[in-house]
Amino acid sequence: MKVPRCMSTQHPDNVNPPFFAEEPELGGEDEIREAYYVFSHLGCDEQMWDCEGKEVDNYVVKKLLTKYQAFFGDHVLGEDLRLTLRVPNPTVERAEAKILLETLESIPRSYDTASLFYGMDAAPVFEVILPMTSSSSCLNRIHSYYLDFVKGKERLQLADGVTVKEWIGEFRPDEINVIPLFEDHEGMLNAAKITGEYLDGKDIQEQRVFLARSDPAMNYGMISATLLNRIALSDFRDLEEESGVKLYPIIGMGSAPFRGNLRPDNVEDVTGEYRGAYTFTVQSSFKYDHEPSDVIRGIKELRSVKPGRAAEIERESVLEIISAYCREYRRQVMDLVDIINRVARYVPGRRKRKLHIGLFGYSRSMGNVSLPRAITFTAALYSLGVPPELLGFNALSSGDLEFIEEVYPGLGRDLHDAARYANPESPFLSPEVKSSFEEYLEPEYDEGHMKTTEEIIRALRINRTANLQELILEAASQRKFLG
Repeated sequence: MKVPRCMSTQHPDNVNPPFFAEEPELGGEDEIREAYYVFSHLGCDEQMWDCEGKEVDNYVVKKLLTKYQAFFGDHVLGEDLRLTLRVPNPTVERAEAKILLETLESIPRSYDTASLFYGMDAAPVFEVILPMTSSSSCLNRIHSYYLDFVKGKERLQLADGVTVKEWIGEFRPDEINVIPLFEDHEGMLNAAKITGEYLDGKDIQEQRVFLARSDPAMNYGMISATLLNRIALSDFRDLEEESGVKLYPIIGMGSAPFRGNLRPDNVEDVTGEYRGAYTFTVQSSFKYDHEPSDVIRGIKELRSVKPGRAAEIERESVLEIISAYCREYRRQVMDLVDIINRVARYVPGRRKRKLHIGLFGYSRSMGNVSLPRAITFTAALYSLGVPPELLGFNALSSGDLEFIEEVYPGLGRDLHDAARYANPESPFLSPEVKSSFEEYLEPEYDEGHMKTTEEIIRALRINRTANLQELILEAASQRKFLG
């Protein structure tokens, strides 16, 4: 089957609600409309469907096929277009562990629905994404559970001697694909090893793998996140050559430079930057904070660009730089944690749910500090005139920067895009950070954004927060992304 190039996601980083939304926060039925819209109007060939942190809609396939019969009659779900489920990871998200089982049980029902609709065997859902993958056993458990307890139940015999298959019918598809999503430092460094262990002994010719970009940035800084992605892509290339299994890496990109800097107007730059990646995500800001014609053009370009080959990387040198940079980045985040959490309370939500818990909350090296999710974290710092891309930058020597630019040629572009929204007069922007990035580049500060951040800082100082959310949204509108 054709592997998708452009995956629409439900990440709530948008300033503007879509025209079809009944409220600023998208709910369940809005997300059904959204899936149809991104397929039919924007041109995406995949929609990721979150099954964590919200009331799960296990009838998404039935709703899409019945509400939009003409469109899906011409575009077969599961062949021409994909709906890919992101499930909870029971190893980490204990409170939502059983949602995984409910989701796996819904897959054969969706198969039956689609087969009736199309008048032929049709598997509209046959892949699930496992977040925070840390071992091959996490993947194998899902793969085995589906085979043994979802598909496998058809072999069970009831009291009167009738099998479940004879009584209920077949449970199809016969098996599912499990896509590992790697989100932390250790996971990314071991992504190829874990994937290889999962592939071992299975008759798999093609495997999709997923690298996060936002949570690593929040946990270790933008530069660390980008370099960790480079290492993982290089390792996947080696695994592909060794195993003979074709790998299709997915990169999770947001619109803020901190979270990937993927916008409709810079697709060529970003895809060139992440050579080795096959599928790119378009999150809510990409879809709803730009002119529809620009969005359609950007998605068309994403789908048509030729995938590159991952480059070699000097792993040990990169890890040394990450270690020093990450240490300084985290120190500066800890200095700002109170004000980040204060501002985060006023960052508006854009989805009626929470995403899975952030890795920061589990990090022992950060103590017991709790921080908001990556989008809110990013929005809070931008609102204070302190783009998070700049934190930790002062830890890098000129030699470090020369080396990083070879591995990460877009560093200057990403920092320039972020620095224009800094407020050099912000009391939360340390002099050492300010001097380090001003020495590296000549930022052209956005006067309008500076003025808005000054109003936000003033409101916080005198504790007049009645219009703080409005100001946060005003600043976000000037940037064309929330966080």
